[in-house]
Amino acid sequence: MTVSDHKESVPQGVEAQYRQALDEGRFLIQHCTGCDRAVFYPRMICPHCGADKLGWTTPDGRGTVYSTTVVRRKPEAGGDYNVALIDLQEGVRLMSRVEGIAAADVRIGMAVRAQVTQQNGQGLVVFVPNKEAP
Repeated sequence: MTVSDHKESVPQGVEAQYRQALDEGRFLIQHCTGCDRAVFYPRMICPHCGADKLGWTTPDGRGTVYSTTVVRRKPEAGGDYNVALIDLQEGVRLMSRVEGIAAADVRIGMAVRAQVTQQNGQGLVVFVPNKEAP
Protein backbone atom coordinates (compact mmCIF):
# COMPACT_ATOMS: atom_id res chain seq x y z
CA MET A 1 0.00 0.00 0.00
CA THR A 2 1.40 3.38 -0.94
CA VAL A 3 0.67 6.72 0.66
CA SER A 4 -1.49 7.66 -2.33
CA ASP A 5 -3.58 4.50 -1.78
CA HIS A 6 -4.45 5.55 1.77
CA LYS A 7 -7.96 6.97 2.07
CA GLU A 8 -9.24 9.00 4.98
CA SER A 9 -11.22 6.72 7.25
CA VAL A 10 -14.92 7.40 7.45
CA PRO A 11 -16.33 7.49 11.00
CA GLN A 12 -18.76 4.70 11.79
CA GLY A 13 -21.01 3.79 14.71
CA VAL A 14 -21.12 6.18 17.65
CA GLU A 15 -18.32 8.33 16.24
CA ALA A 16 -20.38 8.85 13.06
CA GLN A 17 -23.39 9.86 15.19
CA TYR A 18 -21.23 12.32 17.13
CA ARG A 19 -19.73 13.81 13.94
CA GLN A 20 -23.15 14.09 12.27
CA ALA A 21 -24.50 16.05 15.25
CA LEU A 22 -21.48 18.39 15.13
CA ASP A 23 -21.97 18.93 11.41
CA GLU A 24 -25.57 19.92 12.24
CA GLY A 25 -24.30 22.40 14.84
CA ARG A 26 -25.06 20.27 17.92
CA PHE A 27 -22.49 19.26 20.56
CA LEU A 28 -23.38 15.99 22.28
CA ILE A 29 -21.73 13.77 24.87
CA GLN A 30 -22.82 10.39 26.14
CA HIS A 31 -24.39 9.54 29.48
CA CYS A 32 -24.31 6.07 31.05
CA THR A 33 -27.57 4.97 32.65
CA GLY A 34 -25.67 2.15 34.39
CA CYS A 35 -23.48 4.37 36.59
CA ASP A 36 -25.03 7.82 35.92
CA ARG A 37 -21.76 9.31 34.62
CA ALA A 38 -20.88 11.36 31.57
CA VAL A 39 -18.68 9.83 28.87
CA PHE A 40 -16.53 11.52 26.27
CA TYR A 41 -15.07 10.56 23.62
CA PRO A 42 -17.97 8.53 22.15
CA ARG A 43 -17.78 4.83 22.93
CA MET A 44 -19.84 1.68 22.73
CA ILE A 45 -19.21 0.68 26.36
CA CYS A 46 -18.94 2.87 29.45
CA PRO A 47 -15.29 3.19 30.56
CA HIS A 48 -16.44 3.62 34.17
CA CYS A 49 -18.69 0.58 34.73
CA GLY A 50 -18.61 -1.48 31.52
CA ALA A 51 -22.32 -1.06 30.78
CA ASP A 52 -23.53 -0.72 27.20
CA LYS A 53 -26.39 1.62 28.12
CA LEU A 54 -25.02 4.89 26.73
CA GLY A 55 -27.36 7.60 25.50
CA TRP A 56 -26.73 11.03 24.01
CA THR A 57 -27.17 14.26 25.94
CA THR A 58 -26.48 17.93 25.29
CA PRO A 59 -23.92 19.21 27.80
CA ASP A 60 -24.40 22.51 29.58
CA GLY A 61 -21.34 23.76 27.68
CA ARG A 62 -19.70 25.51 30.60
CA GLY A 63 -16.19 24.46 31.44
CA THR A 64 -12.82 25.36 32.90
CA VAL A 65 -9.41 25.42 31.23
CA TYR A 66 -7.41 22.58 32.79
CA SER A 67 -4.27 23.06 30.70
CA THR A 68 -3.17 25.19 27.78
CA THR A 69 -0.24 25.76 25.46
CA VAL A 70 0.49 28.12 22.60
CA VAL A 71 1.46 26.75 19.20
CA ARG A 72 3.68 29.32 17.52
CA ARG A 73 3.29 29.89 13.78
CA LYS A 74 4.40 32.53 11.36
CA PRO A 75 1.73 35.14 10.56
CA GLU A 76 1.53 33.94 6.95
CA ALA A 77 0.68 30.46 8.29
CA GLY A 78 -2.23 31.83 10.32
CA GLY A 79 -0.40 33.03 13.42
CA ASP A 80 -0.29 31.57 16.91
CA TYR A 81 -3.11 29.46 18.33
CA ASN A 82 -3.75 27.67 21.60
CA VAL A 83 -4.48 24.06 22.38
CA ALA A 84 -6.38 23.56 25.62
CA LEU A 85 -7.73 20.75 27.76
CA ILE A 86 -11.18 21.73 28.99
CA ASP A 87 -13.03 20.20 31.93
CA LEU A 88 -16.78 20.34 31.31
CA GLN A 89 -19.24 20.73 34.21
CA GLU A 90 -20.45 17.19 33.45
CA GLY A 91 -17.08 15.75 34.50
CA VAL A 92 -15.44 14.98 31.15
CA ARG A 93 -12.29 16.49 29.68
CA LEU A 94 -11.68 17.25 26.02
CA MET A 95 -9.02 18.84 23.86
CA SER A 96 -9.98 21.93 21.90
CA ARG A 97 -9.00 25.58 21.68
CA VAL A 98 -10.20 28.86 23.15
CA GLU A 99 -11.14 31.51 20.60
CA GLY A 100 -11.95 35.18 20.89
CA ILE A 101 -8.79 36.14 22.80
CA ALA A 102 -5.06 36.05 22.10
CA ALA A 103 -3.59 32.56 22.38
CA ALA A 104 -1.19 33.68 25.12
CA ASP A 105 -4.07 35.11 27.21
CA VAL A 106 -5.74 31.74 27.79
CA ARG A 107 -5.18 30.81 31.44
CA ILE A 108 -5.58 27.68 33.55
CA GLY A 109 -8.79 28.00 35.58
CA MET A 110 -10.41 30.32 33.04
CA ALA A 111 -14.19 29.88 32.71
CA VAL A 112 -15.21 29.04 29.15
CA ARG A 113 -18.27 27.87 27.24
CA ALA A 114 -18.58 25.59 24.25
CA GLN A 115 -19.81 26.51 20.82
CA VAL A 116 -19.90 24.62 17.56
CA THR A 117 -18.21 26.24 14.58
CA GLN A 118 -17.70 25.06 11.01
CA GLN A 119 -14.21 24.47 9.64
CA ASN A 120 -13.64 23.02 6.18
CA GLY A 121 -17.30 21.99 6.04
CA GLN A 122 -17.23 20.04 9.31
CA GLY A 123 -18.51 20.85 12.79
CA LEU A 124 -15.91 21.53 15.47
CA VAL A 125 -16.27 22.21 19.21
CA VAL A 126 -14.35 25.30 20.33
CA PHE A 127 -14.58 27.38 23.47
CA VAL A 128 -14.88 31.10 24.18
CA PRO A 129 -14.33 32.93 27.45
CA ASN A 130 -17.45 32.79 29.60
CA LYS A 131 -17.96 36.39 30.63
CA GLU A 132 -21.08 35.44 32.61
CA ALA A 133 -19.09 33.26 35.04
CA PRO A 134 -18.25 34.69 38.48
